[in-house]
Amino acid sequence: MKYLRYLLLLTTVATFAQKPTLTVETIMQDPKNWVGTSPSSPFWSDDSKTLYFSWNPDKATSDSLYKVTFSTGKTPAPAKPVKVSPTERRALTTPPNFGFNRARTQRLFERQDDLFLVDVKTNAIRQLTNTTEAESSPVFSGDERQAIFRRGSNLFSLDLQTSLLTQLTDFKPGKKKDDAKLTDNEKYLKADQPRLSTVLTERKAKKEEAERIEKADKPQRPKEVYLDDRTLQSPQRSPDGRFITYRLSKNPTNAKTTIVPSYVTESGYTEPITGRTKVGSPVAASEFFVYDITRDTIRTVSLRTVPGIYDKPAFLTEYQKKAKADSAKTRSTAKADTAKKNRPVVINGPVWSDDGKFCVVVLRSQDNKDRWIMQLNLDSLSLTPLDRQHDDAWIGGPGIGSANSAGNLGFLADDHTIWFQSEADGYSHIYTLDLLTKQRKQLTSGQFEVQQAFLSKDKSQFFLQTNEVHPGEQHFYRMAAAGGPRTRLTTQTGANDVTLSPDETRMAIRYSSTNQPWELYSVQLPVTSKQTSLPVKLTDSPTEAFKKYPWREPTLVTIPARDKQAIYARLYKPDPTIRNGKSVVFVHGAGYLQNAHKWWSQYFREYMFHNLLTDAGYTVLDIDYRGSAGYGRDWRTGIYRFMGGKDLTDHVDAARWLVQTQGVDSSRIGVYGGSYGGFITLMAMFTTPGVFKAGAALRPVTDWAAYNHPYSANILNEPQADSLSYRKSSPIYFAEGLRGHLLICHGLIDTNVHAQDALRLSQRLIELKKENWELALYPLEDHGFVEPTSWMDEYKRILKLFNERL
Repeated sequence: MKYLRYLLLLTTVATFAQKPTLTVETIMQDPKNWVGTSPSSPFWSDDSKTLYFSWNPDKATSDSLYKVTFSTGKTPAPAKPVKVSPTERRALTTPPNFGFNRARTQRLFERQDDLFLVDVKTNAIRQLTNTTEAESSPVFSGDERQAIFRRGSNLFSLDLQTSLLTQLTDFKPGKKKDDAKLTDNEKYLKADQPRLSTVLTERKAKKEEAERIEKADKPQRPKEVYLDDRTLQSPQRSPDGRFITYRLSKNPTNAKTTIVPSYVTESGYTEPITGRTKVGSPVAASEFFVYDITRDTIRTVSLRTVPGIYDKPAFLTEYQKKAKADSAKTRSTAKADTAKKNRPVVINGPVWSDDGKFCVVVLRSQDNKDRWIMQLNLDSLSLTPLDRQHDDAWIGGPGIGSANSAGNLGFLADDHTIWFQSEADGYSHIYTLDLLTKQRKQLTSGQFEVQQAFLSKDKSQFFLQTNEVHPGEQHFYRMAAAGGPRTRLTTQTGANDVTLSPDETRMAIRYSSTNQPWELYSVQLPVTSKQTSLPVKLTDSPTEAFKKYPWREPTLVTIPARDKQAIYARLYKPDPTIRNGKSVVFVHGAGYLQNAHKWWSQYFREYMFHNLLTDAGYTVLDIDYRGSAGYGRDWRTGIYRFMGGKDLTDHVDAARWLVQTQGVDSSRIGVYGGSYGGFITLMAMFTTPGVFKAGAALRPVTDWAAYNHPYSANILNEPQADSLSYRKSSPIYFAEGLRGHLLICHGLIDTNVHAQDALRLSQRLIELKKENWELALYPLEDHGFVEPTSWMDEYKRILKLFNERL
């Protein structure tokens, strides 16, 4: 027995001796040389026999296109991946899964700016155009006899039998020459001349008559539309060919853009990089138009019948009460502006039923607090409300769409029932609504999200990706179009990102787990719920050096927040024999992102760094704080009007949990993160003294009024309208609270969060006479670092900070 114990001890010692030692230089080197390059962007051939994907197993400068071909038979087996030749790559019918006719027997596609038609069964390809102009976005007409496509700014149709080319629109840049506005004096003189000369009057009449005759003799052409200084968006022809819908967007002329100076350049001079606008700047205004070809008229859609279009955001009530109180104190007699003004909206669509009888559009308010799905009658231009999703915070969630996207929306096989996604019950789920009966039905429900959804080609069933097994798992399901039980089609624990073959018989699965990078698998689609097949692994991407290290599977835990909510987190626990009482809390970026999950993280460098820290005795924690993705509407909007509120207290509660349950020393906890993670780090170091002894804020937002409009305005509204939210959410206003040691790192050519944020905060810290901080700038790095040496330098500084200060 003693001998066996001795052998066990020797084996354990030998195992630890063979375990590679991680260093910052090792884990921050070029990923393709150390981690390997995972397969990405899979797509199928039209006949479903070949799977293509990007891959780089040879560690080349860039990825190459590979393919796997499946043999025919009852159990088609895949061959080994092979690199696609340039000749074959150029001949591919891309983009995949787009441009089919309803029977999916033919497909339109664009290659090198020309149009082609492919027969799916025979793979016979017919070239439709060969021009120097770029043709794009081909779709079948409603009767499928024509290809409708864009050439420049205009829509054209090409008859697939006769090859007759017809121009459907005549959008022209700039202004019409005779549209120049006359002064009052010029108008008077022009009107007065015919009264003084009979000859001028007769000549004018003859000219007008000649023009009428000439116009009558000309073939019918589309109506001229001058774009002026507006941008054309989403032109689309109705299935019956009578209407053209389009949107014109006008960028504001008074919106000031930022400039990011680039100091290290090839020219030797400082060169400006044109940046973005800041939140609160004027945004583009858009109008939705309907061109009636039969009547030769162009009209806009009235918004008067849109429910709630005149509603003011709820947050304004706070300011109105304050203004009323201030007015009472000063006995002001000024009258409030009570005029009704509709909120600006963007109209997306339309989406048509296959039979062309029903047309649906999606309206999104520019303040992002409302989304309306409405039926549009193009003849009368009337809008009929079908669904309104309102949120006092902001509209969001998987499948909901955005300002310029309708989101997941379509018609079922009956051609009068639409399906869509909504967060009406707090989670993004599938709903249907019958346009004839107005009956609404919820098809999925529960405390999980439908993260992807699409109909089968015959529209008899849905294919869904959800996180219903666990917030940190993603699986693929099949469900009848009428709703009911869901059949789970993937089995492996982690994330299963499925690309379905066009014939819907096989799944390509990009799969990963917490400690295994993404790989490509394939499996036949089960016909019944009882039929199961194990997925076949097609790729093996990690390098041999990467495989030698026993990468940890962090434990997924839930931590109780002070408001009784459960915070999901990844916990990295060191071996008890080397645990040193130190802890580091990592804050993921982006705000709306998930990282406490069971798949390979996009923060793979940080994951490796956490293994390095754990090897050194640290306990590492990574939480999905308030505002993170994957947990429904309330979690998503938990930071509304106060970033640095619940998202920060979630981290404070997590730090206390570490002390109470993991043997961590409360005086030896550090915090770090990038972007939003850098922002939270600053708020933690400035407003929660004593909780975190040291922090590293990477590319942090220091003042939300300096960030972009789409992100900031959703969460904090606009600074000129909701200054209180910006003041309490911006770290620069709390810099005097710094007690621990702070490291700030920022790329100088960061076009997302500008280095100006870090520099303004630095000046503030200098004026406050703070000495326990340092700033590292990276002259050739944008928001996401690219150079391995930059990553190495940054993380050596972070490691040094924690080793010395904790």
